[in-house]
Amino acid sequence: MNANEAFPLVDVSGDPFERGLAHGRQVPERVARSLALYRSQLDKRGVSQERQRALSARMVPIIEAFDASYLEEMRGIAEGAGLTIEDIVLINCRTEMMYGHDEIGEARKALDDGCTGLIVMPSSSATGRLMHAHNWDWRAECADTGIVLRMRREDGPDLLVFTEAGTLGRHGINSAGLSLSGNFLTSDRDYVNAGQADTPLALIRRRMLDSTSMADAMKALWSTRRYASNNLMLADAKGEAVDLECAPDEIFWLTPQDDVLVHANHWMCPVARTKLRDLGLAKSPDSIYRQRRVTQALQDARRTQGKIDWNVIKAALADDFGAPVGVLRVPRKVSFDSIAATVSTTLMDAAEGVLWIARKPYESREFVEYRLR
Repeated sequence: MNANEAFPLVDVSGDPFERGLAHGRQVPERVARSLALYRSQLDKRGVSQERQRALSARMVPIIEAFDASYLEEMRGIAEGAGLTIEDIVLINCRTEMMYGHDEIGEARKALDDGCTGLIVMPSSSATGRLMHAHNWDWRAECADTGIVLRMRREDGPDLLVFTEAGTLGRHGINSAGLSLSGNFLTSDRDYVNAGQADTPLALIRRRMLDSTSMADAMKALWSTRRYASNNLMLADAKGEAVDLECAPDEIFWLTPQDDVLVHANHWMCPVARTKLRDLGLAKSPDSIYRQRRVTQALQDARRTQGKIDWNVIKAALADDFGAPVGVLRVPRKVSFDSIAATVSTTLMDAAEGVLWIARKPYESREFVEYRLR
């Protein structure tokens, strides 16, 4: 894979504004593409440019109240990329922007994200270390907006995260040994009490990645009021993992079974399934077999080989049963004239401080290595 086909590595350091400034200056064209993509998506949903600016402006004090340093980092990105703070807020709060749409039904209908994530505990890992991996299923255009952000700093753990240019973080690892990934979930509680919400999802993920312990990361999540549902897979390289199924006002959890934890895009906690209505399965029923097939692939390898290695994980995340809506999703047209696909497959070894990422894995399964240290 040549340099033009890999996600660029963006190195940043300094205070929050300086980090953002370096981010924006290094990949201004990718930040501009991120903005253009989500402006276009909102345009197609009938949200005018004026309305978009108003929604962004409304989010600014919410971000500042949650963590002023995050707003400073966004200001730096904006200056570095030659954009406005409202532009960067739009990129970071693309999901939450929808709650301000006049038709909440349109917000729900628009969110056809996917993703499949997995964690293998050290005792069943061929490396002897915890293994965390993730398929990001989203807009195919994000293959040209994605970056790997390496952040060195004095005010928290260093980060190595895969994200969209212009955003504060999506999934990755930190120098404290934590790893985090997220999957789309939806329920009948989403956006219902949006006025009571206080934290955009992108900021929650970043706060969890900024944590120095698994407990602190979970406390950060539990302290928020969210706009919509989401699933978060959190692990500590020292040998612990949890899946957190988040409704806007409640959190449910799952822990590894037989050293394996797998999640796709439907609610799995029995308690959650008795309390919530899963609105996502009507649109993505494939989530049921994706979760089962990846789990089975890992369990089969554990039974026949004794251990699970990265090749097993790569194969499980490349499973094409049910194509084009398999674990590995090939490009296909979805709502609002968008093309959805598996944008990337990410393998994470937080103990070693390494990510391996395959861009557009439906075309090439070549993985590029990125190191935290």
